[in-house]
Order: sequence, then structure tokens, then C-alpha cells
Amino acid sequence: MLDLHVPPLPAEQGERLLRDAYKRDFWERYDAIRDRGSWKLERRQHFEEQGSASRDALTRGDWSEALRLIEERRADLLADAREDARRGSVFHRLRVVEEPLTPYVQWQLHSLRQRADVGGEKIRTIRAEAVAASETDGPLPEVVVLGGQTLYQVLYSESGVSEGAVRYTDAEIVGRWKGYLKELYGAGEDVQSYFAREVAHLPAPTVKAE
Repeated sequence: MLDLHVPPLPAEQGERLLRDAYKRDFWERYDAIRDRGSWKLERRQHFEEQGSASRDALTRGDWSEALRLIEERRADLLADAREDARRGSVFHRLRVVEEPLTPYVQWQLHSLRQRADVGGEKIRTIRAEAVAASETDGPLPEVVVLGGQTLYQVLYSESGVSEGAVRYTDAEIVGRWKGYLKELYGAGEDVQSYFAREVAHLPAPTVKAE
């Protein structure tokens, strides 16, 4: 178990962005990154992603279609990976996993394995037990650090619907979280080896009707 102190995220030092404003701000800042790395922590075990045909297929219980649609986007991901490489932008993602896997995480791991396969992101998994010492006050937040300059605490409803983010640009806050995420990432396992051992053999997930 990692015994790491979670850096604070004082609300009064952040700026609340609604969903559309967050998306615009994120991509403007992401596209401007040159020769810097970014870090993302994903802790929740369920999200209601919007605008994903593959995610919609999962919700309908059409697992084969969900996987087919993931594979269909490979060319676009390759193009994105080449553009990131041209800008010297490296995106590190850490996915916390609880077992047994939720249908969402099982589906997402297929997606993450593909992203790692095309070379656009450096992705690792880490088991929830390994971060337990960091969660004495509750689950870790969903956090993105872009280029070492901007931090977003991404917000979701109880059901997992995106509600925007709180943006931080204070150098000390961003720097402490960057260091924390790098430590967590260093303790993780490559998503491809985790996928091969724990996910590839799983049957289609059972999605409960809403």
C-alpha cells in the first residue's frame, strides 16, 4: 500500500467551470502544450460518457458493437498520437481499478489498451487497495494536470455525468499534484499487461437496465 499524503485542493483558490467552458478551456490549453507531459487520475468506477457511440452500445447491452466501435476509431487515434508526438506532448493516464470490474471499467480498459497500443498515451492501472492510505477522507478526486501548468479537478454528478471542473493555476498546487500523480503512476502496472491477465478473457459484462 502506498502511504502518500494527498495534496490539498482549496476550493477558494480554484475557478469553477461549467461543462462546456471546461471542455473549451481544456482543449485550448492542451493544444498549446509543447515539450511537456500531462497527468490524469481516474478514480470513479462508473461514468456516463456523453457523445460516445461505443459507450451507448455498452448501455444497450450490445458488447460486440461496443468493441467494434472502439476498433473503428483506431485511425483517428493514430493521427492524434502523431500530432502529440510532433508537439512533444506526452499524456500519462492512471486508472484505479476495483475488482470485480464494473461494466464501465471493463469497457474502458478495452479503450485504454487501444490508446496505449497506438502510442498516443502512456497508461497504467493501479489497484484500489494500493491507494487506500490516500483515501481515509474519501475517494481520490478525478484530476488532470496539463503541461505542469494547469490542474483541473473534474466534477461529476452522483450518477457519473460530467458537471465541468474546478481549474487551478497556482504553481504550488499544480506542482504538488504533479509530483503526487507521478508517484502513483510509478507504482502502477502497464495497462497492456493488466489487460492481458485480468480483462482479455472476461465474458461480456452484464449491464443493468435503468
